[in-house]
Amino acid sequence: MLILLDTNVILSALLFGGVPRQVLELAISKRVELVTSPVLLSELSDILRKKFKFSSQMVKKIDREMRKVHRIVEPDIQVRRVRDPADNRVLEAAHFGMCEYIVTGDKDLLDIKTWQKIRIMTPASFLTLFQN
Repeated sequence: MLILLDTNVILSALLFGGVPRQVLELAISKRVELVTSPVLLSELSDILRKKFKFSSQMVKKIDREMRKVHRIVEPDIQVRRVRDPADNRVLEAAHFGMCEYIVTGDKDLLDIKTWQKIRIMTPASFLTLFQN
């Protein structure tokens, strides 16, 4: 099962645990396969450094760990489906990576529900689906 975890879900998993962490653990235990792109990894690093004041050393360590649990794709398409360009980068990576699901907390993406046969859902909805 190929899924893309939006940056907000990864941040929640790393900083707060809970359901987002449970979803990330599915990938760590190799029960699902995560897809991301260099742009999304860069976004994660930037937010950790700038917003949460993580040290450069810690950001590099997290980046290394994320690269271990993700298949990294380099989308060669441009999507303009939603107003936020960062959200379009999520759609591009998920499409190019042939994901079945995007797991996000982003309202604009969640409102779409499905895009190019990719289901878009919250971490809680994904976990419920996965466990059934």
